[in-house]
Amino acid sequence: MALRRPAISTAVAAALIGSLGVPVLAGTASAEAAASTVREDFDGDGYQDVAVAAPGAQVGGHTLAGHLTISYGSAHGIDPARTTTISQDTAGVPGASGENKVFGYALEARDLDGDGLTDLAVATRDHQVETNVSGSVVVLWGRTAGISGQGAVRIAAPANSEVGEDLSVGDFDHDGHADLFMRHGDDYDYHDVLYGPIGRDGVPAREQQLLVYSTDNDINSTAVGDFNGDGTEDLATFYVYENHAEGGKLWLGGADGLSTVPQRLSSASSTAVADFDRDGYADLATRVFPNGITENLDEDPGTVKIFYGSASGPSATRTRTITQNTSGVPGVSEKGDEFGGRLSAGDVNGDGYPDLAVGVPGEAIGSKARAGAVVVLKGGKGGLTGTGAQAFHQDTTGVPGVAESGDVFGGSARLLDVTGDDKADLVAGAPGENLGAVVNGGAVWQLRGAASGVTASTSVAVNPVDIGAPASRAWFGWNLSGDNGPSVVIP
Repeated sequence: MALRRPAISTAVAAALIGSLGVPVLAGTASAEAAASTVREDFDGDGYQDVAVAAPGAQVGGHTLAGHLTISYGSAHGIDPARTTTISQDTAGVPGASGENKVFGYALEARDLDGDGLTDLAVATRDHQVETNVSGSVVVLWGRTAGISGQGAVRIAAPANSEVGEDLSVGDFDHDGHADLFMRHGDDYDYHDVLYGPIGRDGVPAREQQLLVYSTDNDINSTAVGDFNGDGTEDLATFYVYENHAEGGKLWLGGADGLSTVPQRLSSASSTAVADFDRDGYADLATRVFPNGITENLDEDPGTVKIFYGSASGPSATRTRTITQNTSGVPGVSEKGDEFGGRLSAGDVNGDGYPDLAVGVPGEAIGSKARAGAVVVLKGGKGGLTGTGAQAFHQDTTGVPGVAESGDVFGGSARLLDVTGDDKADLVAGAPGENLGAVVNGGAVWQLRGAASGVTASTSVAVNPVDIGAPASRAWFGWNLSGDNGPSVVIP
């Protein structure tokens, strides 16, 4: 089945046409501080935690109802025993599980109420009949005892509106509070910025309407970061129409919020943001649409292009292109590899330079088609190169499991410091993983960061069967919080 984020099935493909989420944030002038900041610590213990979506899961007898899990970090990494499953049937969560609600099709983690604990914004296709609101964003509040449904709230929305498309988060007015960007109204041409703090009643401090569409197209991806080095986060939106890419727009942040007159950007599929060369400007890593064509991405070998930051934003001239044919990069560029299908930034070896995890979900491992892999590119003084790059898959020594056709390992990927040692760990999902008789149950792995780079030694895996969660065709690991890019093909 071909999945396009956030589409889950043919029945809901039209309704779920957008591309949701943002990459891990990087600082610019404060790059070093950002690298050590724990952004996804839901219980406040100092370890980053991992939020995993299983939007295909059957819950309460409903297909494509969806659930999510939170795996809590520790010095030993993630542990199935410290993993919590949450759905719309969990006590306190607004609504109820239902057909095609795909709870968790997009996840964004950030401290939304300003209490110092990371919260989780969860998009779902819930329809609120009483107000005729299509879609919703549910906030699960961070708690020292761990996230549960306690006090969970829907983001307030006007009647007859559509909510949740293109969900992204950043501090766009530099007031220290996280803000949400999403579709949030009944006028298709506009999206809203909901400025924080978000109250426990789901009401933001203020709202701003942004005219995001000027032609008949759709947002396919977003990115958030301080692209011009002024200390305030900015928003990039990228567009497609039918089968071709239509460029992007850069909305600069400022004291009053996002600018209303955007700058033009090149097109992008997947995105990630970090200051890879530590020059004080955030850089934008993208997957390139081949020849500007957006269809049949599953047949694309894959190309990653980095636009290095400058005082005016991502540079159109200072760029670097990396494929699997680039010197030092493991593997060979082949049809269907999808190099760049997922992108995530983080410092895996603790040298102060962010690195880039590149999902290669279509990679064949031996004769096993679309088994999938993840390549880690190293950052340095000159930015990202192929030098010292590493590759991992399920046949890598030390990685639990065995590579099989259709696993699509690398269908999701994040770099998070789960073990609290100031080195980002690689978290990779394989939503097509079969778990015995359970088809497409999915699984997620954590591989540790180390001074030498990512290591498979002591790596661990979590899957829905092991934690007792609904598993059949759950596509567990289809997306992680902050995961950003097009969907992958799951056979």
